[in-house]
Amino acid sequence: MKKILIVEGNLKEENQSFTKGGIKTHTESLKDSISYFTNQLEIDVVNPSSDKNISDVVKDLNKYDGLIWGGSSLNIYNDTPEIRRQLEFMKECQNKIKYIMAICWGMQVAVTVAGGEVKKCTKGSHRGIAQDIEINEDGLKHPLYKNKKKKFDTPAFNFDEVATLPNNSTLLASNSLNKVMGTTFKAGVSNIWGIQYHPEITYNKMINLIYFRKDRLLSKKAFKDENEINSHVKMIEDANKVSNKKERMRELENWLNLIN
Repeated sequence: MKKILIVEGNLKEENQSFTKGGIKTHTESLKDSISYFTNQLEIDVVNPSSDKNISDVVKDLNKYDGLIWGGSSLNIYNDTPEIRRQLEFMKECQNKIKYIMAICWGMQVAVTVAGGEVKKCTKGSHRGIAQDIEINEDGLKHPLYKNKKKKFDTPAFNFDEVATLPNNSTLLASNSLNKVMGTTFKAGVSNIWGIQYHPEITYNKMINLIYFRKDRLLSKKAFKDENEINSHVKMIEDANKVSNKKERMRELENWLNLIN
């Protein structure tokens, strides 16, 4: 049986607040989505920011056929011990694991370790949904986007973006807010697929996150007031009505096929 490692990007305290609020953690959502396609994987989970046994995990990284690094509410340009531990762990993973799927925060960590740069979004943020992502000619030829529509909407939540890709990267998809919505590059021994959105998370969860983080989002001026929040949520609900589950998760399906 193939083995994969899921890296939880959120701090333990953030996940505890999710659980208290009745919201699944990103890792729980990812496991649910993987189970839609296969139950023939052995899955381990690690949180490099807080796990005490991280050195033991590093020693055994060679046993994994692939790694999925998920989302987080952290900002990579903040130099905290927790973020440094994640960067150090990603470097180890890039030296030992052949296939990495880097989702949202995961892509930002992978890009930073490989020599790229992440900054605050300059054209606006994705607040539960990314619209009109367009796959370019390189993307249409890449297995990440096999059987994916050329232009699509998808769940997303990010206030930071990849400003500079690592050397030898290939841009695969963009939209009007973030140039780098999909990319691929090699670092160490790793073949990395990176996406700045969440195929593994439902629109309903994104709506729950908006209301759960309402005060935080208003204080950050992500929304001007509650009326704007309600209007935005209505737009996501409309997108959800026409969303197809398997189509939404196509990138995850394609990556799972890659390692099997």
